[in-house]
Amino acid sequence: MPVTLLFIGDIVGRPGRRVVRELLPGLVDRYRVDLVVANGENASGGIGLSPKGAEELFGAGVQVLTSGNHIWKKKEIIPYMRETRDLIRPANYPPAAPGAGATIQETAAGIPVAVLNLLGRTFMEAVDCPFRTAEAEWERLKAQTPILLVDFHAEATSEKVALGWFLDGKASAVLGTHTHIQTSDERILPQGTAYLTDVGMTGPLDSVIGVRKEIAIDRFLTQMPHKFEVAKKDLVLEAALVTVDENSGRALTISRLRERLPVLS
Repeated sequence: MPVTLLFIGDIVGRPGRRVVRELLPGLVDRYRVDLVVANGENASGGIGLSPKGAEELFGAGVQVLTSGNHIWKKKEIIPYMRETRDLIRPANYPPAAPGAGATIQETAAGIPVAVLNLLGRTFMEAVDCPFRTAEAEWERLKAQTPILLVDFHAEATSEKVALGWFLDGKASAVLGTHTHIQTSDERILPQGTAYLTDVGMTGPLDSVIGVRKEIAIDRFLTQMPHKFEVAKKDLVLEAALVTVDENSGRALTISRLRERLPVLS
């Protein structure tokens, strides 16, 4: 029996949370989704995640939240992360970091699905090797389920592609986040791993990766710091839809989604 996984790209601020609230129920029904995973590291104020923002997304139907290098921007998330297994941080942070880097959730049919979060190192902070961490986590998780979805939160496309090939035949899906720009290279690798370099962004397209255009342009022109402000127009939900064989964990299909929030006249 195929298991259908929906992975939602980086949710940006209040507009992104609104899109999830309004569009996710229809997508779950339309595609008969078994598990919903979303990257929420920028879901509160456009940078970081608050417990209130996380609870709003869980209430909207997200079952697992992944994150990335901005997860620590809201200090109140630290005790919250220690208390929930539904919000994970990159597994290649040092072991003493709060929270866990992976979780296993069951679908409504009782099928266990592992979700692993990793952080890239190219043009990013110094963290442990995502490749070695991925291999160690796969060895640990495969005894509990053959289905493994990986969120690789990384800047460099080359690093993302390399990890996809590295995990081919091990992970069910390797899906990139962080750049907020959806790529068009979705495919199933030879050993059965679904791959997409970047899932994209859930939030305002009328922006520079979620930021008001005027602020971003002025920063490039002047090199002066600016207060981060999330844009509000042309809201979209970008995601990847992956079906996986329940027994082997091999991906059967992968497709990109871009759903616009209707504008009321």
